[in-house]
Amino acid sequence: MRYSLVSRFRGTLLGAFLGETLASSDKKQSEIPCNVGKMAVLGTQSLIALGRLDLDDWLKRQQQASLHLEVTDVTSAKIILTTLPVALFFHENTGLLRQNLLSVLQMWEHDSVLRDSTLAVGYAIAQALTEKLDPLTLIPQTIAFFGETSTSIPQQLLKVNNLLAAGAGLAKAQAELSREEKLSNTIAIAFYCFLSTWEDFRLSVLRATHHDNSQVQDPLHPNSKVTGAITGALSGAYNSTVGIPVNWQVLYSPTNSPAWGLSSFDQMIELADALAAVWSGVYGITRHPRELIDAERAISLELAPLSVFAAPRVIRSR
Repeated sequence: MRYSLVSRFRGTLLGAFLGETLASSDKKQSEIPCNVGKMAVLGTQSLIALGRLDLDDWLKRQQQASLHLEVTDVTSAKIILTTLPVALFFHENTGLLRQNLLSVLQMWEHDSVLRDSTLAVGYAIAQALTEKLDPLTLIPQTIAFFGETSTSIPQQLLKVNNLLAAGAGLAKAQAELSREEKLSNTIAIAFYCFLSTWEDFRLSVLRATHHDNSQVQDPLHPNSKVTGAITGALSGAYNSTVGIPVNWQVLYSPTNSPAWGLSSFDQMIELADALAAVWSGVYGITRHPRELIDAERAISLELAPLSVFAAPRVIRSR
């Protein structure tokens, strides 16, 4: 395994945050209220607490936090970011991945373009986490994952594939991909920026957030942050935290950007670690002390905070 799964979980969430933050360098944009990051955090916490996807619990947490997202052309693309923890949690099974990604979208009114966009991002992340992502075959495989669809997403991704095969530069890619509706354009640009420099997190995100596309050049354009966040999530899943520049983690600390409702990178890392632990079947002794202490012998909780763990429904030797 090139990178640990935990490191890839971390890279996905940190990458999304950094990609969004880099696109939000203008102070005016940071003033635009958006609860998507906080909703993603609440969804992650729900998965950790229950060990499964429970939309009622997720919605309850949103209501308790007084979070609401009105679905419009502006906010629809941002909904994709709320599905990131679901993509992480169900990455090993494409059937469950598809089912649960579509279930999350039921929390909002959505169209088929948002559906395909969500499936594209979720599938690519899953391929990265299972170390099956091949830049040469990712797009054809992603299109096959859609099934039957009438949206422009497959055509946009095929354009990306052709541009990459031809070695086209960013300017040409912008011109080719900006002819469709905004969400299709956002997904296509994110995939292009990732796949054109797939082993360089820094360059992928900088190209996604600072290229000459008018929607990104305008700091108030709503989809500029989404393009950066999706590119960051894809590259973070593939390159893990190893590929994320340390100085970025310091410079763009959540302390200076409370959009996700977190105060430090440590909190985000703890979330990613806990999500990976629950996915892997880890059993927290500290959560069930009475079940593990008998009358004759006590287990030291300090020396053994976690017990044996493995992938769900898989028997492993101790």
